[in-house]
Amino acid sequence: MLNAVGGDWDDLVDEAAALHEERIVVNMGPQHPSTHGVLRLILELDGETVTEARAGIGYLHTGIEKNMEFRTWVQGVTFCTRMDYVTPLFNEASYCLSVEKLLGITDQIPERAQAIRVLMMELNRIASHLICLGTGGMEMGATTVMTIGFRERERILRIFEAVSGLRMNNAYIRPGGVAADLPAGTIDQIRENLPLIRKGIGELEALLNENPILKGRTVDVGYLDLTGCMALGITGPMLRAAGLPHDLRKAEPYCGYEKYDFDVPTWDTCDAYGRLRVRIDEMYQSLRIVEQVVQELDENPGPVMVADKKIAWPAQLAVGSDGQGNSLDHIREIMGESMESLIHHFKLVTEGFRVPPGQAYAAVESPKGELGCHAVSDGGTRPYRVHFREPSFNNLQAVAALSEGGSVADVIVAVASIDPVIGGVDR
Repeated sequence: MLNAVGGDWDDLVDEAAALHEERIVVNMGPQHPSTHGVLRLILELDGETVTEARAGIGYLHTGIEKNMEFRTWVQGVTFCTRMDYVTPLFNEASYCLSVEKLLGITDQIPERAQAIRVLMMELNRIASHLICLGTGGMEMGATTVMTIGFRERERILRIFEAVSGLRMNNAYIRPGGVAADLPAGTIDQIRENLPLIRKGIGELEALLNENPILKGRTVDVGYLDLTGCMALGITGPMLRAAGLPHDLRKAEPYCGYEKYDFDVPTWDTCDAYGRLRVRIDEMYQSLRIVEQVVQELDENPGPVMVADKKIAWPAQLAVGSDGQGNSLDHIREIMGESMESLIHHFKLVTEGFRVPPGQAYAAVESPKGELGCHAVSDGGTRPYRVHFREPSFNNLQAVAALSEGGSVADVIVAVASIDPVIGGVDR
């Protein structure tokens, strides 16, 4: 116990600090949406300084990977889309690419289906970064950043709803292609919204990039250099903000990414500010890709599902007056014209297709980093095992390195700069 009876306050503070008796342990949160009961941050404090930080996970455990072992290969899409619920289309893509590797049909996927996958993923990348910047701004007290971020994301979710029928958890990318072609008017809708989204990102830039308050909160905060990123297996914007232009879309192209012209943005500050700038630059690059894909889709009609009818399900979806379902032509064939088609449809829907024994790993560049799916088949109609290399899980390892030595307020910024989504961590 110290009694302040005159003298210099700084001397008293130094004396108190020298005793090391200010050690307290607190549970931090909720600030970031990821800490609302699903991520536990245990901080050991010496005054305002964080001396030790630990992340407690497992509170949102969904058992998605285990559940997928009890469903058909196609039904697995409906589970994995719910992992990182901010980036559902990337979860679906990595899973479907691994299933297609096991089936040996990677080269048979129609070009239009691949282009639609790229279109949806890049729009999803922008939506994810908008959530990251919006919620990160909200935690620092910048509510306008959040309202702008969510406003622009809403434009993208309306496109997703028009294409797949759902705003999130779309289950749109399927083994062999995509569930259905783009409905009439979708390309026009995208072209109308792209300039608006670009303008909204510009508003975020104007609010954030050179804002002295924001720079005061983010520059040199959550520092993790390239050596630290490599040691912890960090990927995505965190790695690129440390200066390494590693992006699977360039390093190991998939879904035809090699056809499109875009750059891999990097920054050299290794801090929360650099990660913010990388994400803003990435959104502009995604807009570049979307513009190229829209042009390609406009000029090249074609099938959106693999030709092999033993794999292609759903076979022919269409949007009718009662919503999305099997097309009338398909129903007419299986219900009135061909008993074999009805039997085949029944078997495919109830049992699913068989996948040859083996294992395959396929990775995509999600907004958070490398998202990979390792699928194992024993030759049956259900996965023997599915396991995901989820970037939020790997990147959360950096909490201690980013936080220790900083202040309590810096922890909030550091966690926000990781951009974790716990649905992906607690699979």
